[in-house]
Amino acid sequence: MSEIRIGVIGVGIIGKHHIDEYSNIPGAKVVAVADIDEAEAKRVAERYQIPHVYTDFRQLLQRDDIDAVDVCLHNNFHAPVTIAALNAGKDVYCEKPIAGSYADGREMVETAKRLGRKLHIQISNLYRKETKAAKTIIEQGGLGKIYHARSKGFRRRGRPFVDGYATPSFVKKEVAGGGALFDMGVYHIAEILYLIGSPKVERISGKVYQETPMDERRKAQSGYNVEELGVGFVRFEGGLTLDIIEAWAMHLDKMDGSVILGSQGGIRLRPFSYHTTSWDMELDATINLDAMEYRRNQLYDNADAYNSSQRHWIAALQGRVPLLPTAEIALKTMLIQEGIYLSDRLGREVTAEEVETGSQSTAVAV
Repeated sequence: MSEIRIGVIGVGIIGKHHIDEYSNIPGAKVVAVADIDEAEAKRVAERYQIPHVYTDFRQLLQRDDIDAVDVCLHNNFHAPVTIAALNAGKDVYCEKPIAGSYADGREMVETAKRLGRKLHIQISNLYRKETKAAKTIIEQGGLGKIYHARSKGFRRRGRPFVDGYATPSFVKKEVAGGGALFDMGVYHIAEILYLIGSPKVERISGKVYQETPMDERRKAQSGYNVEELGVGFVRFEGGLTLDIIEAWAMHLDKMDGSVILGSQGGIRLRPFSYHTTSWDMELDATINLDAMEYRRNQLYDNADAYNSSQRHWIAALQGRVPLLPTAEIALKTMLIQEGIYLSDRLGREVTAEEVETGSQSTAVAV
């Protein structure tokens, strides 16, 4: 396996997680980090024996010995830094969501295509055992014609910062772009899109909420102005539909997981189960996901390339596997999310074209 030399931009919570993951991937070597917090960047570099530290990411991009850049910044910084890295001749791995707006994400995708560079978005759910099992069943015709799906994310009280973890940047629209839909909804919506073949979006309706009480001191400190709950309904070309519910906070003990319904069967993703009718009897089946994963990693060529988002990225850069279309899936996810916000503001269903033409950049100048 060829060595892939990586520069990481941003060493906050996510940046540290990415660097730690690279340390366990054969062929991946982080050679430089950049962060405006020089002391923290030096501390992280020392911990992981990373030789080069910068406070200006542009200096990192000037290095000709870096193959790829990993962007671990808040959402509204994704587009300007990613585009700068692409223009510097680097392939880019970017944290989710793709950007703070559809317009910015579209520019990232178009820039990568124009320059012939790879752009990969961190959508960790695509590499979960449940997703692999569901993809296999769907590709083998186990669901028949897929006609409806549900994207679901649930937390009882899990709002960043105001409920006790992470930083205020997660709950300020000026930095994060959105709330629960952007933070966690991207995983679940993108996962469903991947499984159902990423059909063309036609129309979107939705509503966002901020209703449950929170610590007033933390609310004031953070400038909290994003949603804790987002709901939506999407109509795709060909009649397929998707309903969405994504919650950082709600007064319930649990909710069933995401589902996909077809003419011949249905899947619940978490906990995973498959349902069909055989011999004129209702059949409910579970799958030994651990055994499936073990067998694939023992018998399938390059199975390790699908065990995590970063392992897939490194394998694709090494030329071992084609890169999954995560940038396109993440952009379509953003189209749906922004459509929910627009529908909420206008109080009606909106078309995909309205979102595409009306989207405006939220990028923060760097």
